[in-house]
Amino acid sequence: MQIIRAERVLTGRSGEVIADGEVAVDGDTIVSVGPRGSAGDAGDVLDLPGHTVLPGLVDAHVHLGFDAGVDPVTRRSAESDRHLLLRMAENARKLVSAGVTTARDLGGRGFLDLALRDAIEEGLAVGPHILAATRPITITGGHCWYMGGEADDEPAIRRVARENLRAGADCLKVMVSGGQMTPGAPPSWVCQYDTEQIRAVVDEAATRGKGVAAHAHAHAAIRSALEAGVATIEHCSFLTASGHRYDAELADLIAASGTYVCPTVHGVFWRLRDTFGAEMFDAWLSGVAAMREAGVRLIAGTDSGFAAAGVANPTDAYVAGLEVFAHAGFGNAEIVEMATVRAADACGVGAVTGALEAGKRADLIAVRGDPLDRIADLRNLTLVLVSGRAVTQTGVDTVTSSVG
Repeated sequence: MQIIRAERVLTGRSGEVIADGEVAVDGDTIVSVGPRGSAGDAGDVLDLPGHTVLPGLVDAHVHLGFDAGVDPVTRRSAESDRHLLLRMAENARKLVSAGVTTARDLGGRGFLDLALRDAIEEGLAVGPHILAATRPITITGGHCWYMGGEADDEPAIRRVARENLRAGADCLKVMVSGGQMTPGAPPSWVCQYDTEQIRAVVDEAATRGKGVAAHAHAHAAIRSALEAGVATIEHCSFLTASGHRYDAELADLIAASGTYVCPTVHGVFWRLRDTFGAEMFDAWLSGVAAMREAGVRLIAGTDSGFAAAGVANPTDAYVAGLEVFAHAGFGNAEIVEMATVRAADACGVGAVTGALEAGKRADLIAVRGDPLDRIADLRNLTLVLVSGRAVTQTGVDTVTSSVG
């Protein structure tokens, strides 16, 4: 048994803090969480003064098959599956090295994300636990069509959904609106599917106990995704042809439904101020804050893998994204919850990870400082555990051999 002691332990729930606390880990499972000494001394003790121990971070929206360069579609389209899988493995290593112990991959080529997920779980590659959506469902020539999930009517939609689930998808992704980075596809403010078509995806996912993530920028897309019963709405940016236009009534409906929203805030989001103009950016950020005030359950996710999201520097991509929430007026305790237990719940894995509780998977991090005082302290990683194994820059080892 390993006992990790620190100046404070954050369980992940509503700012719950255990001063001078400890977490006991046996194999891949947390066996106890409490004040110093509560687990006794029958184990290897790692004492981390001046540190905070908290749940491993959850990135609810990544694309491991892309990178941080400009126009990833053109550059990655010519890449072989074998080479792309190696690139995905390297991106997964970068994410876990930044403290991300669970990542939901919401769209990639074919079923490569399943191969990487299984390789990581088997110990053949280093990375976070991956929740794989495989091929996003989209119209012919629609947003991200090149990933292989094109479907134009309900029978075709159900077929692609069933194929993804048969292959082993952990969730399904549906492109309810257009996007900004697929040449020739509908723009972000245009719907690709109606409520009944989205509901077909939700129904197919439900047969396997899975959830659906809906890419939705447009007002009508957000409303249709909500009415269809998706688990999470991605982006939820209230876009129109003339820019961002927040809809308070629609936000109230989202809040009342309990549907989670991932606004995909990443580390270099401030660049969008230059790209789209200060007025549109500030309106978008005000909309995110307004959703919070309305009671919408927001979660952390970076869209990491697209040019703006910066997988090349995942620590900044993730933590700087959390700092955007702080800039918008969110409290640090709430931000930590959004990045851990709430994101895990939204992704359907809250029963096994996302919080420091006895019986849950030993996915945790230790950082110098106090993220409740300074969210930037999440950059000061000393320890990353994934299923009880410590991750280093070169691989995975045991707690004592890698950090002792």
